[in-house]
This record gives sequence, structure tokens and C-alpha cells, in this order.
Amino acid sequence: MRARKKKPDEWEKLVAAARGASAKAYAPYSELRVGAALEGEDGRVYVGCNVENSSFGLTICAERAAVMCAVAQGEQQFRRLAIYTTDGGPLSPCGACRQVLAEFCDGLLIVSVGRGGLRRELELSELLPQAFGWPAGDARPAGDARPAGEASGEEEV
Repeated sequence: MRARKKKPDEWEKLVAAARGASAKAYAPYSELRVGAALEGEDGRVYVGCNVENSSFGLTICAERAAVMCAVAQGEQQFRRLAIYTTDGGPLSPCGACRQVLAEFCDGLLIVSVGRGGLRRELELSELLPQAFGWPAGDARPAGDARPAGEASGEEEV
């Protein structure tokens, strides 16, 4: 659980970027503004904010917006993610965001901070221990280094 070993001051720049992104959120329905800052392997930071839609299923979360921004700029490897919400407490990424993040980095370190200063630090693999993988033989617990199809509990029929 590497996230818990990080010192809080190492996250401040990333949290500040997420806080800045939250100010740009479009949230007329929930009024919950969320910002995300995703750090690429090269240290560049990509931000995103939530964009709500009256057809709620079409709402885009800040975390996915940051991933799409990064991919559009050619980045596909990530180290850390900071999430900031104007709500009092820290929020975890939703299931859709967890799966999108797992597409690129199952060992991602995450810190989530609420307006009140409460913070939660974790790893993506803790939030989504068995992410969907394609082809189906590639699905295995995060951190399992064995080749696809050799993960524990799988039997050939």
C-alpha cells in the first residue's frame, strides 16, 4: 500500500491542481464540484472536472475527464491521482472511473481530499481488486504477475 507511505506534502501540488479543476466543474444538478489531477510517468499533470448532464447517465466524472485529457495528449502511463471535492469529505472514484483507470495503471496511487481537509490515501488495486480485462483470459487480480490464464482459481474446461 504505497500511497500510505507517501508524505502529505508530496501531494500538495497535485491536490492544488485538482482543487483548481474543481472550480471549473459544471454541476448544476448536484452542485458537487469535483476536480482530478493525474500525474503521468514523466511528471506532467493532466486535469479534469466533472461535467453533469440532465440525462444523468451521460455525466462525466473528473477522474475520467483527466484520463481522456491525458490520452488525447499522448500519455498512457500514470503514477498518481489527486481528487478534490467541494464536499466536506473525500470521495472514492466511482466504479466506471475505477475501471477506466485500471485500463492504464492498476497500481495507481490515489489521494482524495474534501473541502474540509479530510483526506483518504489508497491504491487503485485496493478499490478494484479484480478489474475486467479483455480478452477474458487477461482478467486476473491486480498485482498478479503471472501470465494471463494462469491466475489462481482458474481452470481450463
